[in-house]
Amino acid sequence: MTENRLRIVFIGTPDFAVASLKSIVESGFNVVAVITAPDRPAGRGQKLQESAVKTYAVEKGLPVLQPTNLKSPDFQTELASYKADIQVVIAFRMLPEAVWDMPRLGTFNLHASLLPAYRGAAPINRAIMNGEKETGVTTFFLKHEIDTGNIIFQEKIAISEDDTAGSLHDKLMNLGAELVVKTLNAVEAGDYPQEQQSNPEGTPTAPKIFKPDCKIDWAKSAVEVRNHIRGLSPYPAAWTSLGGKGLKVFQTSFVEFLDERQPGSIHTDGKHFLYVKCQDAYLSLEELQIEGKKRMGVEEFLRGYNGEVLINP
Repeated sequence: MTENRLRIVFIGTPDFAVASLKSIVESGFNVVAVITAPDRPAGRGQKLQESAVKTYAVEKGLPVLQPTNLKSPDFQTELASYKADIQVVIAFRMLPEAVWDMPRLGTFNLHASLLPAYRGAAPINRAIMNGEKETGVTTFFLKHEIDTGNIIFQEKIAISEDDTAGSLHDKLMNLGAELVVKTLNAVEAGDYPQEQQSNPEGTPTAPKIFKPDCKIDWAKSAVEVRNHIRGLSPYPAAWTSLGGKGLKVFQTSFVEFLDERQPGSIHTDGKHFLYVKCQDAYLSLEELQIEGKKRMGVEEFLRGYNGEVLINP
């Protein structure tokens, strides 16, 4: 019976968190409340849109809290009334100590990297952008410094040459859901490791990504440019300039075409292919989106593009 199991408060917002909440519920754990972001205006009509976690929680009849201020005494009093034994937080904003330290067993987080590598807001993107061959998921207990608490469990996964941030997100989302349930079972049994994190010099980090970070530098090698594009696809998307307009690039492939032109130069037949020179080789642009248009394949793009085909490196 769930009444005899750990009392769990789940904290999260996007789809990445829903997979774990679903696994927790379907594993028979006692989720006594869910905390998620407030409904926000979205789309052209600016209609209020609820988070993916709220949608699932309401469907399952779970109590939902949507605080605008996590430090509010009223919110913290309400949260305390649920008498949680442990809290699980996934893809949510920073919690004040009064919140994460409230349960008797603390609060653990699921992070989409093999900590201490890729601490920060964008671990999935940054791992691919940096050309990593593997990554994974980590559960760890929260403490004051972000992503530094004692590690409970980790699971590794390979990053394929064709993985994008989108495909790796989904793989880690599902792997993470399994690891969260494994962690809760271990905590409930009172038998779980706590490994203190080290932070060797040179350990890569995962800072938040801004638009300037997404600009493509064609002067880099083809491998580096392709990793950059994969790591930002489908969101927030790598971009360059084409005929004075912004051009997002989502998918590329290597091609056997060489010449001595400068990085950023284009080779195209105007119908079927669009190659762009990097420092050492060309990449074929396969999925792209010019400013003001939809995302499309290269042939459709070339059919509709009436301007001079020119990329500015």
